[in-house]
Amino acid sequence: MKTSHGFFRLSLITTALTLTLVVLGAWVRLTDAGLGCPDWPGCYGLLDVPNTPEAIAAANEAFPDTPVDVGKGWREMVHRYVAGIVGLLILGMGIYAWRVRRRPGQQWRMPLFLIALVTFQATLGAWTVTWQLKPAVVTAHLLGGLATLSLLWWVTLRTNALGGAGRLAGRPGLSAMMAAGLVVAIAQITLGGWTSTNYAALACNEFPTCSMGDYWPDRADFSEGFVLWRGLGVNYEFGVLDHPARMAIHLVHRAGAIVAALVLGALAWWLWRAGGVGRGIGVALGLVLATQVGIGIGNVVYNLPLSLAVAHNAGAALLMMVLVTAIHLIRPLGRT
Repeated sequence: MKTSHGFFRLSLITTALTLTLVVLGAWVRLTDAGLGCPDWPGCYGLLDVPNTPEAIAAANEAFPDTPVDVGKGWREMVHRYVAGIVGLLILGMGIYAWRVRRRPGQQWRMPLFLIALVTFQATLGAWTVTWQLKPAVVTAHLLGGLATLSLLWWVTLRTNALGGAGRLAGRPGLSAMMAAGLVVAIAQITLGGWTSTNYAALACNEFPTCSMGDYWPDRADFSEGFVLWRGLGVNYEFGVLDHPARMAIHLVHRAGAIVAALVLGALAWWLWRAGGVGRGIGVALGLVLATQVGIGIGNVVYNLPLSLAVAHNAGAALLMMVLVTAIHLIRPLGRT
């Protein structure tokens, strides 16, 4: 049963804007603008960025440890503005869904959950700033953004305006393979977030070796690289770990990439074997996976150019959307 076209359009627009927000957030982080505004939700106490000599002087006096950088401030504030719009759209989806919840086929539980999720995302956004880019918080914020995007896409698909629900139901072994692929993808994205937030993307500056011709250098410090909580009051901009700890993080992310490529590659093949619409989603998964692997290698070989680094984050978002689409095709509409 289809939901209203109005709800479908609202859900689709919100999903598209959330995808934009995820990519925009990566751009803010990778241009070192995460602390472009040292307070939250405003910027140096304003709703925009100080841009006159008088306003800049007043801001520098109020926040002497974080002098104004207008460019970084605007990047951060644009990200916040878009996040605010996404939050309002999700709130609108929840209210709409609740009001028509008795309509046959109308989803309402997931839209209401998304309101709670985006509220928690806002809290993580505030902690990202006030706790000065703490890696555990920034990684959680990244995962929350991808979770919001994935669930919005799920809601959009389950309106069934695009069709296809349950077309691959009953294929032997496909559900188990899908579950394994989803777990591996989430784990690898988490490792990628941990690598990025600890500034470890270039800790290994060679490929396929890590450094000085070694594939797995003995000096890598795994115990230090995976300390999740180091207390408050530390500014984590540009990282606080020494090189061996960052190298350990990078190595684990590389190892995870091999596992993810094998498992998700097998899932793509399994989907292809299912035939019909499964072939299309299998090809899509294979293409996104191959592109992600290529971009990851390119980030090392070409010294982390901004375009490739942002594209790697976008690729993770698209990978999750492809996986959610596959789940939609496996699960009939009655099983949401």
